[in-house]
Amino acid sequence: MKHRSAFILGLAAAAAGSPAAADLKIGFLATLSGPSADVGQDQYDGFMLAIEQMHGKLGGVPVSVVREDDQMKPEVAVQGLTKLLDRDKVDIVTGLTYANVLMALQGKIASTKIPFIGSVAGPSPTAGAQCKPNLFITSWQSDTTAEALGKYLTDAGVDQIAILAPNFLGSKDKVTGLKRFYRGKVVQETYTPLTQLDFSAELAAAGSSGAKGMFAFFPGSQGVSFVRQYQQFGMLQKLPMYSVHTIEPGSVNAMGKAGIGAIVAESWQPSADNDQSRQFVAAFEKKYRRTPTSFAAFSYDAAMLIDAAVKDRGGNVSDSQALTAAIRNAQFKSVRGDFKFNKNNYPVQNYHIYKVVEGQGGKPEFQVAVRNVLARHGDAYAQACNAQAGA
Repeated sequence: MKHRSAFILGLAAAAAGSPAAADLKIGFLATLSGPSADVGQDQYDGFMLAIEQMHGKLGGVPVSVVREDDQMKPEVAVQGLTKLLDRDKVDIVTGLTYANVLMALQGKIASTKIPFIGSVAGPSPTAGAQCKPNLFITSWQSDTTAEALGKYLTDAGVDQIAILAPNFLGSKDKVTGLKRFYRGKVVQETYTPLTQLDFSAELAAAGSSGAKGMFAFFPGSQGVSFVRQYQQFGMLQKLPMYSVHTIEPGSVNAMGKAGIGAIVAESWQPSADNDQSRQFVAAFEKKYRRTPTSFAAFSYDAAMLIDAAVKDRGGNVSDSQALTAAIRNAQFKSVRGDFKFNKNNYPVQNYHIYKVVEGQGGKPEFQVAVRNVLARHGDAYAQACNAQAGA
């Protein structure tokens, strides 16, 4: 079975002659197969780039990485995590791609003291009453990018929208976030199976709904299919697209001109104007021959966070609770510039609005339309969290 074929990558350890020579063992559990495998691959590539830049070490300590594919299936993820914890004896777990998968791991996370650092999934329960002292998220809580888009739509006077998204917890969180800030009317709200790739019926219904805009969220290859069909149906001309995590730098070339004109919300894009982001984008493009997505960027940040925390511990990773405290308090250079953890171990950060435009040579680019539409913004659930009390 593919998810059982984990392998160890230890750059510095390999140089020493054996992966077992590594002093820090990290489990990377993510969606690496199926329709959304590109999201997990972006996470992995961003994380491994940081380790490569630091010559196979984090915090000065040689690293090995044990990779497990959850296949976007909760039961497979539980099996993979059990292996990482019980057989591989990892010191840290990172990756964590989909909200429904992360929710299935909550019992396992609660049963151990080792730190978990997710770089995509951010389901609302884990930010509020079910938060945990050893669970950190470097991306965003699932509501927040849609909150930024909801504020933009309200400010722009778009008074009627249709909603189309896959049927899982991450989507429901995003729609909740959108509605928290959107003051117009939702005339249609439709959820599709998580693996659906044909949206012709849903697009036809949205086109006749009376909406003045479409809010869409479809990650990975779903997003490519959705955006292409949106153009084929001529929807952009009559129903502007407003999206989160659907049109990404890694997939926009596959979409061609289909996504040009769309409005997206995000806390980071490759055009971010700071030195850490610029060097990351250049290094990622040189190594992987593609433009990084936010999924890669937030995973790169996860590695930089671990690097800072291990340094603060003087390289000692044997005390899981002390390492967790070091992660919570670590200062590192984020690709986003301003970044800090809220009391629930979720980010407080800035969110921006981008327009997809035709750039040089006809290549789609993400142009800032509104900077800091939500500034130093934390999620709506943090006040229900008492994570640090159990640290």
